[in-house]
Amino acid sequence: MNKFKKISTIKVDDDTSWKNSIFLTFDIDWAHDDVLMHTIELVEKADVAATWYVTHDTPLLKRLRQNPKFELGIHPNFNFLLEGDARNGKNAYEVVARIVEVVPEAKSVRSHHMTQSSSLLEIFKKFDLTHDVNHFIPNNLRFELRPWFLWNGLIRVPYSWEDDIHMLYESRLFQNSQREPDKLILNESGLKVFDFHPIHIFMNTESFDRYERTRPLHQNSTDLIKHRFDGYGTHSRLIKLLMLE
Repeated sequence: MNKFKKISTIKVDDDTSWKNSIFLTFDIDWAHDDVLMHTIELVEKADVAATWYVTHDTPLLKRLRQNPKFELGIHPNFNFLLEGDARNGKNAYEVVARIVEVVPEAKSVRSHHMTQSSSLLEIFKKFDLTHDVNHFIPNNLRFELRPWFLWNGLIRVPYSWEDDIHMLYESRLFQNSQREPDKLILNESGLKVFDFHPIHIFMNTESFDRYERTRPLHQNSTDLIKHRFDGYGTHSRLIKLLMLE
């Protein structure tokens, strides 16, 4: 039985739709096509299901759509709006509408920086989205996660592992407090949703220092690859998780 499933298949009233399953998600985050292709090829080779949260239009969306094991969600960015900058839309509805134009088939949403509010949830509902994946609960808390209905009928899907948050925990006060994704799979019985970013997979990022100092090269894959970490990093973690299939 395939362990990996798509977010849109999660049902609140059917535990079998998510128990003993892995939900692999990716926040594209405006990655260069070469960077994004690197991740696509890894997941295609593993032949597993995945949900891709889209930030922008790219020819690679056609390739993602051609794989029946993949689905596209939206990853709206409200950061500019919160700073008084209307370049991405003069209000929250416009921000969502613009990315929905790129991914009209989307059924799930995770906002950039996990921006959420009751008003945003109502907007998501207006666009016929069914699953909201904006609630992060660190896996070191050892809660048994499960989906639940929000008041407007959206299904809230909490998640407990994210590559950049893992790095933040490792680099600050909570050393080793967020367990490796494969350990979480082996040791927990609740909902298992994982979030990776193509830029961190491409660079095999192990720390935010590497990410920040290479920021000027993030749209230059030829030079960026020269800065890839050669130890155990984000790419390593994804490969280890994919091997669980």
